[in-house]
Amino acid sequence: MSGSNSTFRVAGMTCGHCVKAVTEAVLGIEGVESVDVELAADGPSAVTVVSAGQLDTDAVSAAVAEAGYEVVNV
Repeated sequence: MSGSNSTFRVAGMTCGHCVKAVTEAVLGIEGVESVDVELAADGPSAVTVVSAGQLDTDAVSAAVAEAGYEVVNV
């Protein structure tokens, strides 16, 4: 059973490679069950993360940064 569903705004994503990089990075976080990316051409993309328990938002931000992108507050 899923524990939480959180959506992050991620800047700098422009293509399928970006989606793959962020998805793989976030899936590497313990407890993350799935990642869904809605790529936006004109601004930050929406990255929805479903996790088994409480999600460590700092870990998501770090994973996104490791992939070369940035979580932004919009």
